[in-house]
Amino acid sequence: MTPDDPLSQLRDIHLPITGGFWPPAPGWWVLGLLLLFALAALVWAVIRRHRRNRWLRLAKAELAILERSAVKEPLWFTELNALLKRVARARYPAENPEAQTGEQWAECLIRHLPEGRIAHRPVVDALINSTWQPEPTAEPAQALEFARIWLEAQKC
Repeated sequence: MTPDDPLSQLRDIHLPITGGFWPPAPGWWVLGLLLLFALAALVWAVIRRHRRNRWLRLAKAELAILERSAVKEPLWFTELNALLKRVARARYPAENPEAQTGEQWAECLIRHLPEGRIAHRPVVDALINSTWQPEPTAEPAQALEFARIWLEAQKC
């Protein structure tokens, strides 16, 4: 190293000190906020759906109780019919289903079924008529199956 040579007095190239992972760049903050909002919206939607279908869970629990006590008596069919009317009132309040009887009530039940509705018509008629007949014509198993199908069709 000579004092006359100016190049020999230069130091080696030093790279700048790399930054750590904190604080993150502004893009990461934006991404984090978007993910936080998306998570909050998802939680809100799940809670809302859970609350909105509360009546359906309660109806299914009551249907399970009716299934355990299934007998071919008018009182049992009356209880099943009352359950379906409560669900219809919760789901379709504008139709005033609790005031419907006979043919109107049967049409209401059939109208709110998915495709293949007409196949359930004899079961619906027997279910409705069995509430007032001394000897019910409907079978509890068929009535329960119809009630299950009808309840599943009422999901929000």
